[in-house]
Amino acid sequence: MAASIESSKCSESNLRKRRGENLTSAKQTVDSTESENDISKYDKKEKITLQTGTYWLTRIVLLRSIAFIYFVAFGVAYNQNKQLIGERGLMPCKEYLRSVKRYVGGKIGMAALAYTPSILWFMDWEDMDANLDAIALVGLALSGFVLLSGRANMIIMAVLWILYHSIVSVGQLWYSFGWESQLLETGFLGIFLCPFWSLAQMPRHCPPSHISIWTFRWLIGMIKIRGDSCWLDLTCMDYHYETQPVPSPISYYLHHSPWWFHRFETLSNHFIELVVPFFTFMGRRMCMVNGTLQILFQVALIISGNLSFLNWLTIVPSLACFDDLALASLFWPSGGPWQTLMKLQKEKAEGTSSPATKGMFIRRVVNVALGILIAYLSVPVVINLLSPRQVMNTSFDPLRIVNTYGAFGSITKERTEVVFQGTLSANHTDEGVVWEEYEFLCKPGAVDRRPCLITPYHYRLDWLMWFAAFQTYEHNEWVIQIAGRLLANDSTVLSLMAHNPFQSREKPRWVRGEHFRYKFTKPGRATAAQGKWWVRKRIGPYFPPVNLEGLRSYFRSRNWHQPDSY
Repeated sequence: MAASIESSKCSESNLRKRRGENLTSAKQTVDSTESENDISKYDKKEKITLQTGTYWLTRIVLLRSIAFIYFVAFGVAYNQNKQLIGERGLMPCKEYLRSVKRYVGGKIGMAALAYTPSILWFMDWEDMDANLDAIALVGLALSGFVLLSGRANMIIMAVLWILYHSIVSVGQLWYSFGWESQLLETGFLGIFLCPFWSLAQMPRHCPPSHISIWTFRWLIGMIKIRGDSCWLDLTCMDYHYETQPVPSPISYYLHHSPWWFHRFETLSNHFIELVVPFFTFMGRRMCMVNGTLQILFQVALIISGNLSFLNWLTIVPSLACFDDLALASLFWPSGGPWQTLMKLQKEKAEGTSSPATKGMFIRRVVNVALGILIAYLSVPVVINLLSPRQVMNTSFDPLRIVNTYGAFGSITKERTEVVFQGTLSANHTDEGVVWEEYEFLCKPGAVDRRPCLITPYHYRLDWLMWFAAFQTYEHNEWVIQIAGRLLANDSTVLSLMAHNPFQSREKPRWVRGEHFRYKFTKPGRATAAQGKWWVRKRIGPYFPPVNLEGLRSYFRSRNWHQPDSY
């Protein structure tokens, strides 16, 4: 009986223990569930605190985008400046600076700086190639740092702007394109996105200014109605892909799209460039619609041809249409910018934000001054926009802070090309003379050569040859200088060529320029089946055959170095 009672007590004790263990387990489960719910609520709360109308992450995206364009631009400058504006270049910038110095009275002062704002005035002119390389390399280093880190201050962005301005100001014809001024304007606005000294990605005492964001939005939009009737009759895209300066392989296929697709493209162009920019003023959602459509439009243009970094650059102001909430998905939730932003948003919601400092007040004054400056400099731009004699790609101030832009206001209806040819024959009039062709790096030449794809990179000489082809050599005397340098097998100019038929051979005795009309081959035709991208027909001579002796007096009359003196 005692054993039975003892057994019963043991069983009861074990049962109580089991019940206790079950209760403890259940309590732990409940606590765990409550903890997970609390974390979930906390996460939801954290997500909800990310509000609209702030631009901390937008600033990082904008700075990296500007840095990317600068990096490409300085890369182009480093690879091509020596050949174009260096000591042995086609248009030496040293000679240009000397001519400006004479024009302003022989002194390097404010007049010279106002006419040609460049730090090259204060550098050693004895080694201009080294100066140009130094500017480009410093630009590459600084822009690379901003691109990789997303960090910048006003000093770095101002230095980048000054360096590129210094190149553009002496670049002459080679830097006469609208995107140079557009990069300078965009870069100038980028200066005011940053704190003066701090390199923090999220400087707490320097929030992005709404005025600064709106100056970027002001850059969006172009006008194409004026300049060519084909924009009104919707036929411009029938020609554009074939006649643009440097077509890509995709240009070939887009050119052969159905006629109705080309009409749709032109109408879409008008809608996006003439109507959509006004969405900016219709609230946050419509502003983001504008930014999205502008970016998609520029991506389509990037795919369709090699237009340098123009379209990449035009994407930059469109990014200002998006606030932190819209761009948050581009950043890791565990990353520094995201975490800092969450703290700032939480402090703002709880009213524990840091009080305004004297530096923040000064910064607001600077931002207001920026807005007033941009508004003032925009007056001639707006007047030009509304003028029946509208001009495109024009600067109205020497620093190129606010400019007017426009690409392909007029569309050429046929493609012509200048083809350089050389021969070893002593007499170019002999029967059976063999003329061999030079090839440029990217522009059309040999009909079976596939169009290149180089965007956002840019071959400046190839682009200028497109302009020269529908003018005459009298309007482009540098073409004759190229001919003279080819006669001398000059390595500087030949480095801008893809193929020299006289490499490791004698120098050519004669060089000439032939003028051709080019058209894309049609898919399915015999020429296309033979692997040819183009068909061409000779128009006539662009410039007659020339030799070194015949060009000496021509070079002397223009104060050029003799072609064989390099």
